[in-house]
Amino acid sequence: MGFFEKLRESMKKTQEAVVGKIDAVMQKFVKIDEDMLDELEETLITADVGVETTEKILDELRARIKAERLTDAADARRALHEIIADMIGEGEPLRLDTKPSVILVIGVNGVGKTTSIGKIAAGLVRDGKNVVVAAADTFRAAAIDQLEVWCERAGASLIRQSEGSDPAAVVFDAAAAAKKRGADVLIVDTAGRLHNKKNLMDELAKIDRVLTRELPDTSRETLLVLDATTGQNAVLQAKEFKNSAPITGLILTKLDGTAKGGIVISIKEELGIPVKYIGVGEGIDDMEPFSCDDFVRALFGEEQE
Repeated sequence: MGFFEKLRESMKKTQEAVVGKIDAVMQKFVKIDEDMLDELEETLITADVGVETTEKILDELRARIKAERLTDAADARRALHEIIADMIGEGEPLRLDTKPSVILVIGVNGVGKTTSIGKIAAGLVRDGKNVVVAAADTFRAAAIDQLEVWCERAGASLIRQSEGSDPAAVVFDAAAAAKKRGADVLIVDTAGRLHNKKNLMDELAKIDRVLTRELPDTSRETLLVLDATTGQNAVLQAKEFKNSAPITGLILTKLDGTAKGGIVISIKEELGIPVKYIGVGEGIDDMEPFSCDDFVRALFGEEQE
């Protein structure tokens, strides 16, 4: 099964929660009127699209209905498809312009951070890249051991120290290893839980100083991992992290287990941060760079072009 088929299968719950209810509204109303638009608004809000984003979608839909003189509910559905696609925007590829390039991965415990690193590493290795991973989440021995298993599966090198070590020291060792081995990409895992925002900022600042000193002028990505099953809570979480770190992209995990995939629509709109990867399962090949076209087609139950 190709990734698009996995994506469409994993989106079934979200499709039923979002597009299934949209279609039910459309079938109820042959012609476009305010009652239909009010029901659409309620449907989108309850499907974890979010109030603010829903209002923008409906404002744009009303403008298109007026400008294009749409009268048929089917035309409104087509317009809705296009508005949602425009709002999500195309995924942006990772910026890996230098050798090595750095990917810093952040996120709270339980969102799938460690497995995401393993899957991204595997994809980069499949693309012929030499990948080094720094196990800088040193607060949990289990996290280090789990990352080691994923790196072995992915074909990436792991730089680790013992539990409780200074994360910045691990990053220092990993930067040295990346230079010595001629690595293309250094991926840095970070602590999934620190006591408060200041601790998080201090820890990330220390890691940043080491990377800037040891690997100056390298391409840098800071990717935040979010669990799609948490719906709008993931958006709130992202807003908090955005205040602490210069996030360049999002990794959205666990799309296969949720009806709340509608948050993809609001994340870009509310945060201005592109989704760069989506995960649809537990397998090492169940994460791919984000494609807006594929996502919206899967959301609306359509075939891939």
